[in-house]
Amino acid sequence: MEKIVQLEETANHEEKLYKILELYMSIYPARNSYLFRFSPLGYLGEGIIMLNSTGIVYINEIRDNIRTLPFIYSAILERRAKYCCGIEFLKQTSSKYILTSNVNSLAVVPICFGKVVTGYICTTEFSETAVIDERTLTSLTDYGRMVGKYLEKSNSPEETPDLSKRELEVMRKISWGESTKEMAAAMDISELTVKQYVKSAIKKLGAQNRSHAVGELLRRGIIS
Repeated sequence: MEKIVQLEETANHEEKLYKILELYMSIYPARNSYLFRFSPLGYLGEGIIMLNSTGIVYINEIRDNIRTLPFIYSAILERRAKYCCGIEFLKQTSSKYILTSNVNSLAVVPICFGKVVTGYICTTEFSETAVIDERTLTSLTDYGRMVGKYLEKSNSPEETPDLSKRELEVMRKISWGESTKEMAAAMDISELTVKQYVKSAIKKLGAQNRSHAVGELLRRGIIS
């Protein structure tokens, strides 16, 4: 907790994410760490950065419906850290998460704010002396919750984005799974206008895409 509080001195958002992984690897016997954004819209996990001994790597190309990754899915549903190794690891993991042949384990740490999961950290390599027991998993779970609170606090200036009634309506319909065509028909506006509302809402929320924007609205309790 003391070390997480020190993160508040970090200037920009990108550096905050790097420091979160750096701190994680200094506390736990992890040799790498992947940071993912999570959106309940489509159960989408999107890669942000990966940190290992050689430095930082951007992993924006990794995008998964985590329902296809049962182990990660269960960790997010239960909002607690999980660990697997050996044969179970090979059954549960996508090859995109295996960068070297000696990888045979996986830990997943959900990043939570309250009951909402906003992201998760994955580790596939640990030090040779690492012991990942229930005590370690409890600590990892706590780390994910503390990071979630820290990120929520650091994002506080954006907690009440000034979305128009139409922008909010469009984003709510997206969360329900409606297409642009369906929204245009229901709202009696053109598809182009729908796209403009979506674009402006994403910009106001400081999000990367539709999934990220809906995830932010859900996390902040603006839509449910």
